[in-house]
Amino acid sequence: MTDHADHDHSGHDHGDSGGHDHDDMVWREEAVERVLDLRASFLADFGTETVSLDEIAGRILAEPLDAPADVLAHDHATMDGFAFRAEDDYPLAVREGETFPEDDPGEIDEGEAVRIATGAPLPERANVVLKREESTVEDGRLRGPDLDAGTYVYERGSNVGEGERLFAAGERLSPKDAILLGDLGVEEVTVRERLSVGVLATGTEIHEGRTTDLDSPMLAGLIRSWGHEAIYEGTVPDEYDRVEQRIADLTDEYDVVVTTGGTSVGHKDHVVAALSSLGEVLLHRVRIRPGKPIAFARLPDNDAIAVAVPGKPVGAHTVTALVARPLFTGERTLPTVGATLARDVSLGPEGFEYAVPVTLDGGEAMPLGPSRAPRA
Repeated sequence: MTDHADHDHSGHDHGDSGGHDHDDMVWREEAVERVLDLRASFLADFGTETVSLDEIAGRILAEPLDAPADVLAHDHATMDGFAFRAEDDYPLAVREGETFPEDDPGEIDEGEAVRIATGAPLPERANVVLKREESTVEDGRLRGPDLDAGTYVYERGSNVGEGERLFAAGERLSPKDAILLGDLGVEEVTVRERLSVGVLATGTEIHEGRTTDLDSPMLAGLIRSWGHEAIYEGTVPDEYDRVEQRIADLTDEYDVVVTTGGTSVGHKDHVVAALSSLGEVLLHRVRIRPGKPIAFARLPDNDAIAVAVPGKPVGAHTVTALVARPLFTGERTLPTVGATLARDVSLGPEGFEYAVPVTLDGGEAMPLGPSRAPRA
């Protein structure tokens, strides 16, 4: 859940120690647009592959997909009863037998009706179903109330019409999309190749085992949930040469390198400087708390992207979900639910968008931790 403080366009972070100038910070909306532009240029020449329906979850379509046929392919009865033409007058001659869902329904003649089960396809020319409990049959002749065409009929093409655009190129597929595609007889689709992602933790305290690396497993899990491959590549201490070399080595192996820690301006924060040396830093610091000092870079020598995530777990998760997610999914929007805060939250200085962790209980959101929003 995100809360906004009033926009402060002075360009300064009034809450940081040291009085650093933050004219280069951008709002989340602009950051997302820059990330999507980076994604578009990076993926322009990416390869494609064909996958079966059990492999489509999280994958990005490489080309648009239109419905090859109507779904449903026939009109179907939604009640047990009798199928006939609504234009015909009672009494109607009842044909022998009954049509079930697995049957070929054939067709009926004018003035004729056929017994039909729920879910069965209607015969050709039939366009209405009379419920069995509303019908009267005497001497093979059917009578009942007048009905409009379409009554108790699930019409052909009600789900999808032939030629209808189902998915645009670039859309991300979900597991439930396999239901529709399978119903259409589609067995495989063409998708973009997955991004290969290496996750690297920076920090001497982590490298020496004095502090647990809480960020890397979480980040790798997020990336995998977005349909890509993520491999944990260990740690590196806060030494500039080693940070730069390790990032450079990983860009030889991966499409994207995600680092944690070392993104701020302390004397041991070397990641952004290393990225500047290896390529072009396209974005550093977003007006979000926690998670402000995220950075993105294009490393042309290895045709790779680097995403530098701040090292505090809540901030790392927040800013990755809010800003880095579009790089992996291509989506601007975020899944949201409506809720009311259970208590007031005291925000920090103006000029930031604040993300406040909450627990949800029905329509009520209880902020976690102290009443003051966390700093980045």
